[in-house]
Amino acid sequence: MRPRFSLASLVLLLALLFAGAAQAVKPDEVLQDPALEARARALSEGLRCMVCQNQSIDESDADLARDLRILVRQRLVAGDSDQQVMDYIVSRYGEFVLLKPRFSLRTALLWGTPVLLLLAGGLFIVLSARSRRPASSALSDEEQAALDKMLRD
Repeated sequence: MRPRFSLASLVLLLALLFAGAAQAVKPDEVLQDPALEARARALSEGLRCMVCQNQSIDESDADLARDLRILVRQRLVAGDSDQQVMDYIVSRYGEFVLLKPRFSLRTALLWGTPVLLLLAGGLFIVLSARSRRPASSALSDEEQAALDKMLRD
């Protein structure tokens, strides 16, 4: 006989699978003021964990992510605006800490260079193909006469 899985065991299994991300922010980090805590959560969702690199600091259990969450909350409690907090974090850790980088000349070059290279490559291929075409396939009068003579014989 096969064991039967009930709906409750399936829910428990799913809860255990997703429990890691839900417990990234420890209870001792949470601010008492719900408005400040909401701002802290919104800010930390936009900051990259430098250890995990694919998660926000809000989702990561890494020690550095915890330190960054605490730093964000300290800056908010000190009275900084959201922009001031983000500028402070970026000044300490660089633009890489942002999950969505700011638009600047550097990011425009980073994202635009592959497109420019593809366009240049396509243009090169088109121009190369045009230069390799035969100039003309029409026969001169002498060549046509010689061909007609060969076909008659």
